[in-house]
Amino acid sequence: MNIENTQSQMRKGILEFCILSIIRRGEAYPSDIVDEMRAANLQILEGTLYPLLTRLKNADMLTYRWVESNSGPPRKYFSLTEKGEAFYQELEATWIELANGVKALTSKSELLPNIPDNPTTN
Repeated sequence: MNIENTQSQMRKGILEFCILSIIRRGEAYPSDIVDEMRAANLQILEGTLYPLLTRLKNADMLTYRWVESNSGPPRKYFSLTEKGEAFYQELEATWIELANGVKALTSKSELLPNIPDNPTTN
């Protein structure tokens, strides 16, 4: 089994949630999203981000506005729509449920050995 493939699949599963979390805090420019993800040690390439932003925009989860730039072409800033906010809320609830479940399962290995409910006394 390839660990890099498994790690990549785990990251892909939370990518939308993380990106929407960033945009939810306020309008976001794609390169700022990449920078913030990298700062959180979640690597993402712009070639991965742009198609995802387009897909979310086409699903009416995001909207954008163009802002003129002093140093180049206009910039596209993304923000959440009402539908995107509702979708985010559902993802957040799912994440909390999954994180709690994983924590419960993975912390069981740290517990003491199983002790019988009714130990016999001599």
